[in-house]
Amino acid sequence: MWAKRWKKGENDFRMRDAFWANTMKHSKAVFTILFCTAAVIGYGQTPPAETKPDNTKVNQRDRNAGEATADQQKTNATDQELTRNIRRSIMADKSLSTYAHNIKIISQNGSVTLKGPVKSDDEKKSVVAKAVAVAGSADKVTDQVSVKR
Repeated sequence: MWAKRWKKGENDFRMRDAFWANTMKHSKAVFTILFCTAAVIGYGQTPPAETKPDNTKVNQRDRNAGEATADQQKTNATDQELTRNIRRSIMADKSLSTYAHNIKIISQNGSVTLKGPVKSDDEKKSVVAKAVAVAGSADKVTDQVSVKR
């Protein structure tokens, strides 16, 4: 009786080993096919070379000594709080585009400079109005926002 069980168990192991060997072969083949398919699809998704973005003019403008850039953001608590509150106000408005949400806000000694593109004139007005509302007056906000057409 024990001998039969031992032999039966031994055969079960052989069958199990054969099953896993075939499964591994199939899974390697499936993995290879999936990898090649993903590579072909990924290659097809690359944009054409002639559509490179060109922001040379903006970069040249920002190189001028008098232009405020993001690295000139002051680190004192009041300027950081001012920037934070303007950013929160802009981000809370879900009707604005991603461009408007990513506008540069630079605070220096209580004055705010807004830079970057937005999708429309209405978005520009909305972003500037939010900055003015937080800063307290229009003379504290410098508008360098451009409308992307």
